[in-house]
Amino acid sequence: MISKFALRFSQNARLKRAAIFRQWFSVDKSTRILDIGSEDGMNMFTVLKGSEYDPGNVFIADIDAAIVRRGRESFGFKGIAIDEMGSLPFESGAFDIVYCSSVIEHVTVKHDQIWDHTSGREFRSAALEHQRVFANEIRRVGKNYFVQTPAAGFPIESHTWLPLVGYLPREALLPTMKMANRVWPKASIPDFNLLNKKDLAQMFPDAVILKESILGLTKSLMAIKAS
Repeated sequence: MISKFALRFSQNARLKRAAIFRQWFSVDKSTRILDIGSEDGMNMFTVLKGSEYDPGNVFIADIDAAIVRRGRESFGFKGIAIDEMGSLPFESGAFDIVYCSSVIEHVTVKHDQIWDHTSGREFRSAALEHQRVFANEIRRVGKNYFVQTPAAGFPIESHTWLPLVGYLPREALLPTMKMANRVWPKASIPDFNLLNKKDLAQMFPDAVILKESILGLTKSLMAIKAS
């Protein structure tokens, strides 16, 4: 029951963000788009539904080479595997639009070191450094961009589906997640550093910052630059 509700909630949120993207951006067959953290490209396919676009001008990028390959085969997009620390192998201004949804919060530390980072202060310091680099890369390769991320402070943490764990210090978060991973419907790893509006505005100073709210609470944030 929890899994079905959470998945339906996530799918509805993605559809709403796709609608927001289409409100801000006009896409035609000449528009070059980069989707970072694309998985197999299904989300980008949904975002572009109804638009006149050339799949050959849509690039999907993810750290999982196999899933990128599947996206190329399924949708005809171009695909590339990228480094988990956020560097992008493209020239400056290579894309008209960079799309990045629910990714920047994961660009923190190397995944094989996630559980070793037990100090909240040290983890956040390292995470913010990598997130700033990643944000600069998005701004470098994209003339415009759409960056969405779950907001810090929302009562239900989106990666774990657990209530209130986003308020826990890392020293308490790690043992809580280890225990939850044994019994909770959604297993996850503590690789996320959630951002607030001020964090996102500092990383994307030329963007408009929008809030996605539920019952008056900010669930996610979007940094949008559309010239």
